[in-house]
Amino acid sequence: MKELLRSTDPTIIAFATALLQGEDIDCFELDVNMSVLEGGIGIFPRRLMVREDDHIAAERVMRDNEIPLGR
Repeated sequence: MKELLRSTDPTIIAFATALLQGEDIDCFELDVNMSVLEGGIGIFPRRLMVREDDHIAAERVMRDNEIPLGR
């Protein structure tokens, strides 16, 4: 797995996930439960991971939809 996207905005993560699923690119969200540790204020970014083989195609989908990769 390789990191594709890092963001504190859950709407960007949800949108990116939907776009990737539409392109048949599997993705996995990490750090979802960090809100328990931070008290729900959203200071820790969530990460969206994709398979290494899909990373270039996934980056293209993000660029085409003007989603910042947050790195």
